[in-house]
Amino acid sequence: MSRYEFTCPECGQEIEVNESMREATLTHGCPVCGASVTSAAFVTEQQTN
Repeated sequence: MSRYEFTCPECGQEIEVNESMREATLTHGCPVCGASVTSAAFVTEQQTN
């Protein structure tokens, strides 16, 4: 499963997330401040099998 480093463009919070958390954040916004985010806020960290 992919892991991502999420950085909120609004509040700057950095969180490591998995695929389902990434999708939820894209749908609902930053879990800290609620700002809308795009896929550009995520960087792939590693792949696990």
